[in-house]
Amino acid sequence: MLTILVLVPFAGALITAVMPARPKAWAFGFALATLIAGIVTMFTAPDTDLVWIEPLGVHWALEMDGFGKLMVMLTVVLVPLVMVAAVKDHDKRWYAWALALEAFALLTFTAGDLFLFYIAFEATLIPAYFMIGQHGGPNRARAALKFLMFQLGGGLVLLGALIGFFVVSSEAGSPSYLISDLAQLDIGTNAERWIFVAMFIAFAVKAPLFPVHTWLADTTEQATTPTSVLLVCVLDKIGTFGMIRLCLGLVPEASAWATPVVVVLALISIVYGAVLAIGQDDLLRLIGLTSLSHFGLITLGIFAATREGLVGAMLYMVNHGVATAAMFLIAGFLIARKGTASISSMRGLEKATPVLAGSFLIAGLATAGLPGLSQFVSEILVLISAFDYHWLVGVIAVTAIVLAAIYVLWAYQRIFTGPAQLSRPVSDLDRREIGVVAPLLVALLFFGFVPGPLISAASPVVEPLVNVIQAGE
Repeated sequence: MLTILVLVPFAGALITAVMPARPKAWAFGFALATLIAGIVTMFTAPDTDLVWIEPLGVHWALEMDGFGKLMVMLTVVLVPLVMVAAVKDHDKRWYAWALALEAFALLTFTAGDLFLFYIAFEATLIPAYFMIGQHGGPNRARAALKFLMFQLGGGLVLLGALIGFFVVSSEAGSPSYLISDLAQLDIGTNAERWIFVAMFIAFAVKAPLFPVHTWLADTTEQATTPTSVLLVCVLDKIGTFGMIRLCLGLVPEASAWATPVVVVLALISIVYGAVLAIGQDDLLRLIGLTSLSHFGLITLGIFAATREGLVGAMLYMVNHGVATAAMFLIAGFLIARKGTASISSMRGLEKATPVLAGSFLIAGLATAGLPGLSQFVSEILVLISAFDYHWLVGVIAVTAIVLAAIYVLWAYQRIFTGPAQLSRPVSDLDRREIGVVAPLLVALLFFGFVPGPLISAASPVVEPLVNVIQAGE
């Protein structure tokens, strides 16, 4: 089933690319089929392990624990929603690339072999590059190139970690890239630290994290909002997924060694991203920079390496994906009506578009961590771990809540309140748009009051990680 889960969207990408008639309908059908396959794998997916490249010890190995299930479900739910949102503004090329991106992301989240993970990690760049470069703003080609250069640089560094693991596993007996085998290796201190540095740089670029984040705002400003949803809410999660699965899982002692530096980078990302977001006039750049702040919080929860921090980070990845997807899609619907992403050119839309305004406010308050919405639970767990690490770290991290309230509420005030500046009538969300946004808002409310299912999925994965980290200390 896991192989089928990956192959369905990949086959859909190929078929959509060559279909002469109704390619969008075909793409949406394959996205729904992938959603169904994803739901089925929640209950019926045994691990797959087949020898692929024997001399290198590479396996076609797929597995899915609770953490993987959370990432898979986030992916298979968001893709059909963004396809519905994109129906008026994108051609069949975009739909084909979106399915290809989904296939490679799913392969990354289920890979049980590091070499397979690396192939999928790098392959995601191909559809992402064309999705940015073929559809979007006037400077989309430049943004796509900047995105590609940063990501290729990170991938090149990650390749160095793969070579290191090959050497170490070969010296131990026989080469293997199975993650379960690599976790058992006795790696020397220096080698482990170099491997960690290589992996962390790659994942920090992907996430993104300060100071390798500068591609983020340019990309979200120039890409279409459905593309930004897939980049920020799915693709970027591969970075923090790799930090948990590979950094903590394979080189825990080096992760503990580097934690003070990582915590500083995370705190800078938290504050710097939020402050930059407050000062933005472009709505899409604002939303993109909020994610820099949120990824800082996720990284802080990961490297605090407590049960609360890791569970909070995993939940944060899901809840951030839902809330930010809603923010981007609502922003896209708003920009389509006003013809601009400039916040200063919008004013007084609340009366003309009450459903749009209310949806924006709910998604924004979820992003700001309002109690009763799903991201609040994630932030509380991460902040508990931050204070447990050091009181000063906790104090700095708490500023994220205050700054988030500022950039969300000020943006809402500038866009929706005050005297209207309408050169032409502006319509509220139609049925298609409500159908896209409503499931996301329902999820934000439901998991805000009932976070148990997410916590239950994450907890079994966290326990062995914490035990390994504590044993290494």
